[in-house]
Amino acid sequence: MSTDDEARPAARLTVLAGPSGAGVGSVVELFRARFPSVWTPVPATTRPRRAGERDGVDRLFLDPAEFDRLVAAGRLLEWARVGPHARGTPAGPVLARLAAGQPVLLPLDLRGALAVRAAHPDARLVLLAPPGWRPEPAVAAVADHVMAHDLTGRVVDGLVGLLGSSFPAPAQPRLRG
Repeated sequence: MSTDDEARPAARLTVLAGPSGAGVGSVVELFRARFPSVWTPVPATTRPRRAGERDGVDRLFLDPAEFDRLVAAGRLLEWARVGPHARGTPAGPVLARLAAGQPVLLPLDLRGALAVRAAHPDARLVLLAPPGWRPEPAVAAVADHVMAHDLTGRVVDGLVGLLGSSFPAPAQPRLRG
Protein backbone atom coordinates (compact mmCIF):
# COMPACT_ATOMS: atom_id res chain seq x y z
CA MET A 1 0.00 0.00 0.00
CA SER A 2 1.40 3.40 -0.96
CA THR A 3 0.95 6.69 0.84
CA ASP A 4 1.11 10.10 -0.77
CA ASP A 5 4.56 10.66 0.76
CA GLU A 6 5.87 7.43 -0.78
CA ALA A 7 4.43 8.27 -4.21
CA ARG A 8 5.81 11.81 -4.27
CA PRO A 9 9.48 12.16 -5.27
CA ALA A 10 11.62 13.44 -2.41
CA ALA A 11 12.48 17.11 -2.44
CA ARG A 12 16.05 17.70 -3.42
CA LEU A 13 18.61 20.38 -2.86
CA THR A 14 20.15 21.39 -6.18
CA VAL A 15 23.15 23.71 -6.19
CA LEU A 16 23.86 25.69 -9.37
CA ALA A 17 27.37 27.08 -9.35
CA GLY A 18 29.95 28.54 -11.67
CA PRO A 19 32.88 30.92 -11.77
CA SER A 20 32.33 34.64 -11.35
CA GLY A 21 30.48 36.01 -14.38
CA ALA A 22 29.11 32.61 -15.44
CA GLY A 23 25.54 33.89 -15.46
CA VAL A 24 24.18 31.79 -12.59
CA GLY A 25 21.82 34.59 -11.52
CA SER A 26 20.35 34.98 -15.01
CA VAL A 27 19.78 31.24 -15.33
CA VAL A 28 18.07 31.07 -11.92
CA GLU A 29 15.87 34.05 -12.76
CA LEU A 30 14.64 32.48 -16.03
CA PHE A 31 14.27 29.04 -14.44
CA ARG A 32 12.11 30.48 -11.63
CA ALA A 33 9.99 32.34 -14.19
CA ARG A 34 9.10 28.92 -15.65
CA PHE A 35 8.85 27.18 -12.26
CA PRO A 36 7.73 29.77 -9.68
CA SER A 37 7.15 27.03 -7.11
CA VAL A 38 10.89 26.41 -6.92
CA TRP A 39 12.29 28.07 -3.84
CA THR A 40 15.59 29.94 -3.83
CA PRO A 41 17.05 30.93 -0.45
CA VAL A 42 17.68 34.51 0.57
CA PRO A 43 21.40 34.89 1.33
CA ALA A 44 22.69 36.66 4.45
CA THR A 45 25.36 39.34 4.20
CA THR A 46 27.19 41.87 6.34
CA ARG A 47 27.66 44.34 3.50
CA PRO A 48 25.60 47.54 3.46
CA ARG A 49 22.28 47.52 1.67
CA ARG A 50 22.35 48.94 -1.86
CA ALA A 51 19.68 51.23 -3.28
CA GLY A 52 16.47 49.30 -3.95
CA GLU A 53 17.46 46.18 -1.97
CA ARG A 54 14.93 44.94 0.57
CA ASP A 55 15.93 43.23 3.79
CA GLY A 56 14.55 39.69 3.92
CA VAL A 57 13.68 39.73 0.22
CA ASP A 58 16.89 40.41 -1.69
CA ARG A 59 19.23 39.60 1.21
CA LEU A 60 19.24 39.33 4.97
CA PHE A 61 21.34 42.28 6.09
CA LEU A 62 23.12 41.40 9.33
CA ASP A 63 25.67 43.18 11.44
CA PRO A 64 29.01 41.34 11.70
CA ALA A 65 28.40 40.17 15.29
CA GLU A 66 25.03 38.65 14.36
CA PHE A 67 26.57 36.91 11.35
CA ASP A 68 29.40 35.53 13.52
CA ARG A 69 26.81 34.15 15.97
CA LEU A 70 25.16 32.23 13.09
CA VAL A 71 28.54 30.83 12.06
CA ALA A 72 29.41 29.81 15.64
CA ALA A 73 26.01 28.13 16.07
CA GLY A 74 26.39 26.19 12.81
CA ARG A 75 23.25 27.82 11.40
CA LEU A 76 24.68 28.56 7.94
CA LEU A 77 24.69 25.97 5.17
CA GLU A 78 27.81 27.64 3.77
CA TRP A 79 29.54 30.95 4.28
CA ALA A 80 32.59 32.95 3.27
CA ARG A 81 34.35 36.21 3.94
CA VAL A 82 34.50 38.34 0.81
CA GLY A 83 36.76 41.31 1.34
CA PRO A 84 35.65 43.18 4.46
CA HIS A 85 32.21 41.51 4.45
CA ALA A 86 30.76 38.05 4.92
CA ARG A 87 27.96 36.23 3.15
CA GLY A 88 26.26 32.89 3.63
CA THR A 89 23.12 30.79 3.29
CA PRO A 90 20.98 30.32 6.40
CA ALA A 91 20.42 26.57 6.85
CA GLY A 92 17.08 26.66 8.69
CA PRO A 93 14.88 27.88 5.84
CA VAL A 94 16.54 25.51 3.34
CA LEU A 95 16.10 22.46 5.56
CA ALA A 96 12.51 23.45 6.42
CA ARG A 97 11.56 23.72 2.73
CA LEU A 98 13.14 20.37 1.93
CA ALA A 99 11.38 18.74 4.91
CA ALA A 100 8.09 20.17 3.64
CA GLY A 101 8.67 18.55 0.25
CA GLN A 102 9.61 21.68 -1.67
CA PRO A 103 12.71 21.41 -3.85
CA VAL A 104 15.36 24.10 -3.42
CA LEU A 105 17.57 25.64 -6.09
CA LEU A 106 20.61 27.24 -4.49
CA PRO A 107 22.78 29.55 -6.63
CA LEU A 108 26.34 29.75 -5.26
CA ASP A 109 29.91 30.48 -6.16
CA LEU A 110 32.25 27.51 -6.51
CA ARG A 111 33.58 27.73 -2.96
CA GLY A 112 30.09 27.75 -1.48
CA ALA A 113 28.97 24.90 -3.73
CA LEU A 114 31.87 22.73 -2.60
CA ALA A 115 31.10 23.50 1.06
CA VAL A 116 27.46 22.48 0.60
CA ARG A 117 28.48 19.32 -1.24
CA ALA A 118 30.89 18.36 1.57
CA ALA A 119 28.21 18.85 4.23
CA HIS A 120 25.31 17.43 2.18
CA PRO A 121 26.59 14.75 -0.21
CA ASP A 122 23.03 14.03 -1.39
CA ALA A 123 22.72 17.55 -2.84
CA ARG A 124 22.87 17.69 -6.64
CA LEU A 125 25.71 19.91 -7.86
CA VAL A 126 25.38 21.42 -11.33
CA LEU A 127 28.29 23.45 -12.68
CA LEU A 128 27.57 26.21 -15.16
CA ALA A 129 30.53 26.56 -17.53
CA PRO A 130 30.84 29.74 -19.61
CA PRO A 131 32.60 29.48 -22.98
CA GLY A 132 36.28 28.68 -22.62
CA TRP A 133 36.12 27.81 -18.93
CA ARG A 134 37.17 24.38 -17.77
CA PRO A 135 36.58 23.42 -14.18
CA GLU A 136 39.55 22.21 -12.18
CA PRO A 137 39.61 18.40 -12.00
CA ALA A 138 38.85 18.46 -8.25
CA VAL A 139 35.75 20.61 -8.86
CA ALA A 140 34.55 18.58 -11.85
CA ALA A 141 35.02 15.36 -9.87
CA VAL A 142 32.39 16.34 -7.28
CA ALA A 143 29.90 17.80 -9.77
CA ASP A 144 26.94 15.72 -10.90
CA HIS A 145 26.58 17.67 -14.14
CA VAL A 146 28.51 20.31 -16.06
CA MET A 147 26.38 22.47 -18.36
CA ALA A 148 27.95 24.66 -21.03
CA HIS A 149 26.53 28.18 -20.83
CA ASP A 150 26.40 29.33 -24.41
CA LEU A 151 22.80 30.59 -24.55
CA THR A 152 20.85 31.26 -21.36
CA GLY A 153 17.58 29.91 -22.77
CA ARG A 154 19.28 26.68 -23.79
CA VAL A 155 20.81 26.29 -20.33
CA VAL A 156 17.42 26.83 -18.69
CA ASP A 157 15.88 24.19 -21.00
CA GLY A 158 18.67 21.80 -20.03
CA LEU A 159 18.20 22.52 -16.35
CA VAL A 160 14.45 21.96 -16.66
CA GLY A 161 15.11 18.63 -18.36
CA LEU A 162 17.73 17.68 -15.82
CA LEU A 163 15.68 18.53 -12.78
CA GLY A 164 12.28 17.77 -14.28
CA SER A 165 10.67 15.40 -11.82
CA SER A 166 12.34 17.06 -8.83
CA PHE A 167 10.26 20.20 -9.24
CA PRO A 168 6.50 20.55 -9.31
CA ALA A 169 5.29 21.74 -12.68
CA PRO A 170 3.74 25.20 -12.82
CA ALA A 171 -0.02 25.45 -13.06
CA GLN A 172 -1.21 25.55 -16.65
CA PRO A 173 -4.05 27.91 -17.56
CA ARG A 174 -7.25 26.16 -18.60
CA LEU A 175 -8.38 26.93 -22.11
CA ARG A 176 -12.02 27.67 -22.73
CA GLY A 177 -13.62 26.90 -25.96
